Amino acid sequence: MRVGLIYDLFEDYPWIQGEAFDADVENEPEETVLALESAIRALNHEPLRVGPARNLLSRMDNPDFDVAINIAEGGRGRNREGEAPTLLEMMGVPFIGSDALTLSLSLDKVWTKDLAVSAGLFTPNYAVFCENEEVDCLRLPRRFPLFVKPRYEGSAKGLTIASKVQSIQELRNQVSDITSNYGQDVLVEEFVEGSEYTVAVIGHNPARTLPVIQRAIETDTGIGLHVLDRKGLPEQDYSFSLPGVLTSELEARLQASALTIFHKLECKDFARIDFRVDSKGKEWFLEINPLPTFAPNGTFAIMAELQGVPYSEFLAGVLKEAFQRVVA
Repeated sequence: MRVGLIYDLFEDYPWIQGEAFDADVENEPEETVLALESAIRALNHEPLRVGPARNLLSRMDNPDFDVAINIAEGGRGRNREGEAPTLLEMMGVPFIGSDALTLSLSLDKVWTKDLAVSAGLFTPNYAVFCENEEVDCLRLPRRFPLFVKPRYEGSAKGLTIASKVQSIQELRNQVSDITSNYGQDVLVEEFVEGSEYTVAVIGHNPARTLPVIQRAIETDTGIGLHVLDRKGLPEQDYSFSLPGVLTSELEARLQASALTIFHKLECKDFARIDFRVDSKGKEWFLEINPLPTFAPNGTFAIMAELQGVPYSEFLAGVLKEAFQRVVA
C-alpha cells in the first residue's frame, strides 16, 4: 500500500502575531516522521509525506495514497484535531486512529471529564471560567491548591509552574492569562497531590493496555516534570521524585480505567491516558490523548525499549494491527 502521512512539524505551525509562546508545542519533530516511515517500510508499504491537513485539499478529487496515518494537530480551535479525519472521510480514504468526533471531544477537557464520570471514573472536581467572567470563590472546587488549564489544549500547552495556584489572586491572574493568551475557557480543578502515571492503549477487538509508566514529579511543586521540562520553557535543573509505588493491584486498576475511557470515547487503535494517585491510593483520571506522539523519546518508544525491541519493529506492529482494522 501507499501510506499517506498527515502531520504537523514544528516549522509547519502557522504563527500569528500575539500568540502564546508555546502555541506550536503539540507539533512534531522531524524524527517522528522518520520513525513512522521506517515502520511503514518494515511492513513493505510505501510512505508518502502529505504534511499538514491543509495539504489534503489539493488531493480531494484524486488521492495519491491508499490509506492514511494521521498525527496532525491542526492550528487553532476545539475542532483542529478533527480537520484531517474529516477531509479523509470526504475523500473516501481509510485512516487509522480515532475519528474527528472522538478527537474533538477528547481535546475538550471538560466534556471528557463529564464522560469519564458517567463511565464511573473519578476525576478532580472542577469549575470553568470564561473570558471577562468574575472568578467567584463560591464556584471553586473545594479548597486550594488548584490547577489551572486551558480548556482544549494538549501536550501541557498553557501550563507552567504558575498553573498551580494557592490563593484567589493567583487564580485570577492565571485565568486572565489563559483567556487572553489562548483565547478559550479555563478549566480550574483540584490539584491531586501524589503520584502520576500514564497508560498507553493499542489495538482493537480487543484493545489492550501496555505496562503502566510512572511519571516523575517536580519535588517542590508536585507538578509533573513533563509539564515543566518541555519546549518553550526556560531550561532549569529541577529536582524530582517518583513518590508512588506501582503495585500489581494499582496497575490493574489504572489499566482497567484506561480501557473504560478509551471505549467510552470510542477511540481507535492507540491512545495515552493520564492519571494521578493520591496519598490514599485512589486513582483520578486527568485526560486522554487519542492522538499521542510517536516521537522516538515518547511513551511508545519507551515501551519498545522496555520490551527490548527496536522502535521501528514495535511501531510496525502497532501500525500493522491498525491497518488490518481499516483495510480489507
